[in-house]
Amino acid sequence: MATTNGKDLEVGTLHEHDQNSCDDPNFEHQIDKEYGDSMDHPVGNGVMNTNGFGGPERPNVKEAANGKIEVHHKHCQLQRKVSDMQFSTQMVPLHADRQKCTTWGTLFLAYQTLGIVFGGLGTSPLYVWPSINLSNPKEEDFLGVMSLIFWTFTLIALVKYVFIVIQADDHGEGGTFALYSLLRQHANLGQKSKALSDSVKLKEQISQSSGPVHKKTLALLENFKGAQVTLFVVVMLGTCLVIGDGILTPAISVLSAMAGIQSEANSISGSVVTWVSAVILVLVFMMQRFGTNRVSFLFSPIMLVWFVATPIVGIYNIVVHYPSVFKAVSPHYIVDYFVRNQKQGWVALGGVVLCITGAEAMFADLGHFNKRAIQIGFAVVLYPSCLFTYAGQTAYLIRHPMDHRNAFFKSIPQAVYWPLFILATLAAIVASQSLITATFSIMKQTIALGCFPRVKMVHTSADQEGQVYSPEVNYVLMVLCVAVVLGFRNAARVGNAFGVAVLGVMFISTLLMTLVMLVIWNLPWPLVLLFLTIFGSIEGVYFTAVLNKLPQGGWVPFGFAAFFLFISLTWSYGRQKKCKYEMNHMISLNNLGALLSSAGMQRVPGICFFYTDLVDGVPPIISHYVKNVRTLHQVLIFTTFRFIPVKTVSPQERFLVGQMGFKGVYCCVARYGYLDVIDCEGDKFKNQAIQSLQSYLQSEDHMELSTVQISNGTSSDLQNQSMENPVDMYHPEDLVELQSATGHDAVHVVGKITVRTSSSTCWLGRIAINKIYAVLRLVCRSAIKELQIPPANYLEVGMLYDV
Repeated sequence: MATTNGKDLEVGTLHEHDQNSCDDPNFEHQIDKEYGDSMDHPVGNGVMNTNGFGGPERPNVKEAANGKIEVHHKHCQLQRKVSDMQFSTQMVPLHADRQKCTTWGTLFLAYQTLGIVFGGLGTSPLYVWPSINLSNPKEEDFLGVMSLIFWTFTLIALVKYVFIVIQADDHGEGGTFALYSLLRQHANLGQKSKALSDSVKLKEQISQSSGPVHKKTLALLENFKGAQVTLFVVVMLGTCLVIGDGILTPAISVLSAMAGIQSEANSISGSVVTWVSAVILVLVFMMQRFGTNRVSFLFSPIMLVWFVATPIVGIYNIVVHYPSVFKAVSPHYIVDYFVRNQKQGWVALGGVVLCITGAEAMFADLGHFNKRAIQIGFAVVLYPSCLFTYAGQTAYLIRHPMDHRNAFFKSIPQAVYWPLFILATLAAIVASQSLITATFSIMKQTIALGCFPRVKMVHTSADQEGQVYSPEVNYVLMVLCVAVVLGFRNAARVGNAFGVAVLGVMFISTLLMTLVMLVIWNLPWPLVLLFLTIFGSIEGVYFTAVLNKLPQGGWVPFGFAAFFLFISLTWSYGRQKKCKYEMNHMISLNNLGALLSSAGMQRVPGICFFYTDLVDGVPPIISHYVKNVRTLHQVLIFTTFRFIPVKTVSPQERFLVGQMGFKGVYCCVARYGYLDVIDCEGDKFKNQAIQSLQSYLQSEDHMELSTVQISNGTSSDLQNQSMENPVDMYHPEDLVELQSATGHDAVHVVGKITVRTSSSTCWLGRIAINKIYAVLRLVCRSAIKELQIPPANYLEVGMLYDV
């Protein structure tokens, strides 16, 4: 059920299924991201313009002498009242970037980012120096490594992520998958994804003229199936590597902090440190259910103290041990370092890269805050704090070169050692948060586009739509993270695995940003080439260094990524086959009329809600249902649920309704905000739907068909393009029929689809669909739980799809 701009759609017309959007070149304003299969919960990151069918002139169904059904009808037009359209135009995202945020509000969000976003980056001084292999280091070696840390931290974390990549948000959401979502919206990547007129600020940056490089890149993406498949696999690999990051970050942070105990108490064994770390991590994951706001309330003060205390210690070490340490800012120390150390210097890059761990999480956590808050938090607090901390460690190590294996704790003055040890332990716990939160956001995005099995998503904030929590994802991360701690038992070993995941995500984000710059921002190709050359070469060199660690544990993130990638690709393949079958077998208007008037068909009193995912037609399961049950209720309502990015939808504006063109057959879109609860128990849901239908029918005799074009998702842009007289007039018997149906209990019918391959499918496809996809559908979260349908009124209809 979608909106067209002045064009008719015939029910039953075959459309390629992508987010249930209409294949209309003017249909750029709909953002309709779905959670997956039948009865999934879509999450829109923009304006929701789903709509009910407004019936054309009601078909006069006559039984001819030959038994055939003749249906007189015009093309079924998608109608809505002007008031409905005005309501939908106000459904803009409530993300902080789209709201007017005061200066103090932005500063408060920046303060919250300290405990959620910057924990990983801020605590990297705990494990960077211990992860760098140095043999008999000299002053020049320490200055060379410090220069590498400075320029890597500045170019990758500050310039690339804070100033460039963070601008490529998808309606406030960040991360690898957000970049892919942007490309889908602006290029036809095989799913007819159209450009969105309200793509935050990206669309505004697109030049009216496209250069030859832009056109060739767009043509390559749109015309070559291999390029589309490769892009999708690379994106999912990057997404799964971020999930692997979410497993490794808590492990290395807590293990590094707890290693401080052994620095002052050698009698404590490594096994004690390992088990204490595991217990701490369990507690961290158990806290996630309280939500981002409450967690940041606890964690942000800790990180604020950390970001003040560690640079003070750093300044102390600089003054006492080596005041001229900042001369390492000169790049010539990097050149000198590699000239003297050669291969050993290249291997050391695998440890240096850990100074930017958490930068990828900073972008992925964007949905929980806003761009300005993250930029302020990084530039004002994190960046100077980390540089002074690294510089202080370097100054200390120049005078105590043999302490580089435990540089952070060795450089702490004895008088404040234990207070800073406690602070480091607390900060390491906070550091676990950034990638955990990022994983929740990424899972939300992948599920919204149907690329991962459905899991429960809980919105933990009434003000920030992007703040989510998933119990299933949280506990899976907890089990895997504890397994990593118990398996590696050492922060340096975890660092071998950690660097691979970080560089993999960063390199993939650089490639995707290059495409965004060409396809969406339409920047001059020399500027795009400069971006790719600088950051691609830096990350490429680092990536070659961390690959050297594959035998020492670097294979672990690839193992995690391969596991999640396997699930994602299988699920996407199964959904593609299922959607293709439904679109190819969608019931046309003629066939629906034939089903309703077929011999032996009984219409019984009452109302039946038939839940479907299709918004521009009738699902094939209705034919299966009619042929086997041989009865239909007096009132049949095809119902689709949509979740839109507002906190709540008032009951008066819950439903968009329309007629399907036959007596007693209606369609309905039930819209819910992210804090609303679907409750089909009792008569409340039924009565609200009936009242909406009655209001629709009563107003239809004076309703004007309005086709409008929306731009930028605001009601001020509402423009009437044409006004026509309605083609389906008011019928008094419809109201009588509805009133009669309210006296009976409603029946809720949900399809249970089994997908099976045909004999012509290759063996790999048969295994993917018949075995793996079938298992994933069984174990993924059931949509029925969300509806709260009483068992006595629930009917599940099974159907087999031979794909």
